[in-house]
Amino acid sequence: MDDGFEIIGFDEIKESLAHDDLPSAVGKIKNYFEQQDRVELNIAITGESGSGKSTFINAFRGIGDEDEGSAETGVVETTMEPTAYPYKKYPNVQLWDLPGIGTPNFKADEYLQQVKFQRYDFFIIIASDRFRECHAHLAAEIVKMDKRFYFVRSKIDSNISAEKRKKTFNEQKTLDAIRKDCTEGLKRIGVDSPVVFLISGHFLDLYDFNSLEETIEVELPQHKRHVLMLALPNLTLEINERKKAALQKNIWKLALLSACVAAVPIPLVNAALSIHVDVTILVSELVKYYDTFSLDPASLQRLSDRSGKSVDELKAVMKSPLSKEINKDLVIKLLAGSTLVAVDTVAEYILGFFPGIGSLAAGALSYGTVHVTLKHCLDWLAQDAHNVLIAALQTSV
Repeated sequence: MDDGFEIIGFDEIKESLAHDDLPSAVGKIKNYFEQQDRVELNIAITGESGSGKSTFINAFRGIGDEDEGSAETGVVETTMEPTAYPYKKYPNVQLWDLPGIGTPNFKADEYLQQVKFQRYDFFIIIASDRFRECHAHLAAEIVKMDKRFYFVRSKIDSNISAEKRKKTFNEQKTLDAIRKDCTEGLKRIGVDSPVVFLISGHFLDLYDFNSLEETIEVELPQHKRHVLMLALPNLTLEINERKKAALQKNIWKLALLSACVAAVPIPLVNAALSIHVDVTILVSELVKYYDTFSLDPASLQRLSDRSGKSVDELKAVMKSPLSKEINKDLVIKLLAGSTLVAVDTVAEYILGFFPGIGSLAAGALSYGTVHVTLKHCLDWLAQDAHNVLIAALQTSV
């Protein structure tokens, strides 16, 4: 699925600066960020009735089965037609709960046509029991339609709990047996080197959830990978680190946007405009960091409900200067503290990037100030989020 999204990189921006006027270069960078926020990602969740599709959808969105906006769960099929469940902060990212498969009249090709298979970026097939014929037919048909799928074996915690009653219980052997059953089923329909993900919707930090998320992320196009990473709630320490890495990649582009504005040769007016742009960029991006790391009040409350730790206990481990609130006054203070550090570290870089364009000193200062400020703030908030997750897991910080 193609959004017509253009990944903008160093070479593209440098080419624009060399051959276009400065407003065109600024417009190109701004357009990149606007497009990035509009990228759509549609994920189809399918499987037999009662396999845990809805629980998986709720867990993947970081909400409980009884929270507002959650997918309805139950022992009988509750999904009669494809139903979209968007991420609240990123409504352009949607998980689709598809009707259950496995009925006597189930036909995989007709099913995919009925649920409009072409609108989904990929499928996740959920199974809560042994690998069945309906899984094989659906997987084969998805491959035939030139779509990607991921096979998830759910309710692993229940399987382990049941097996523990046996005197010969061995957890690793149990997991290996479950994985082998599904893997061999996929091999029989011609899937090369199939990967099966074992998951508990109630304990995402256990088993293969991180592996599933990381595999999906790696195999998506870059722009869709980025929006998925931002949309995912901060569920595990591994996701926390990948979120930080994803956000880190945009810092130089934001700093360059600031530098372009500062380099426009408009005396007197330009200085005030540049500061205003820097503050606007930083406030907007820091709010995004806050939400992406699930440090906003609603996310902390959900984590509190799941972990049994009070919101105050979770907030107590947030030590950064940004732990209370993001506002313009705070950002202006951060800018002032970053300015001196910035000049020495990036002036040489900017002088080479802007040959003969505008105020080089102003561009260097703006680039460096925004870059250093964002880098420090990202480090701080990622550490706050790490500490909050550790506290929720009842592990010493």
